[in-house]
Amino acid sequence: MLTWEDDVEVHALRKRGWSISALARHTGRDRKTIRAYLNDERTPGVRKRREPDPFAPFVEYVSCRLAEDPHLWARTLCDELEELGYRLSYPTLTRQIRDRKLRLVCEACANATDRVNAVIDHPAGEETQWDWVDLPDPPASWGWGSTAHLLVGSLAHSGRWRGTLAPAMTQAHLVDGLDRPGPGPGPGPGPGPGPGPG
Repeated sequence: MLTWEDDVEVHALRKRGWSISALARHTGRDRKTIRAYLNDERTPGVRKRREPDPFAPFVEYVSCRLAEDPHLWARTLCDELEELGYRLSYPTLTRQIRDRKLRLVCEACANATDRVNAVIDHPAGEETQWDWVDLPDPPASWGWGSTAHLLVGSLAHSGRWRGTLAPAMTQAHLVDGLDRPGPGPGPGPGPGPGPGPG
């Protein structure tokens, strides 16, 4: 592999009349390698793969699934891929999605970082646990169908909680629920009042 600096030097010396053999001796590389870079068959700084790309068979499936649902969790996608023979790791999947730009940008989520954040104050070392709870038969006036969902955040071992209602368990609703400003947690054994529908 030639670095970008090596590539610039090789092209400059070639323009001065250096032979491919002289360039190979000068750089300590093979003549075929030098010729490939001079003919723009190789990219400087990118190592040539010796084996087939192990992620290539899954690119089309991942692209289709993320086009259908740009909020699809990578963990869910990894589970689906494993049933299709995927043997690479979860971090490899997330890196491939990021490097290949396979996840489409959701406009609704793009500005999520600009929202006011609601913070649950808690002692250092305690974690906030978040989970969805299905609420069957919500009021018809909400227009959500037969099920509503409550995103509940609670502090382990303290009984402090915060909740928000949502019409669906999607990543967009999760982000909205986590970022929605609210009065903060309150004491109680179960789901507490949160912002209503709408």
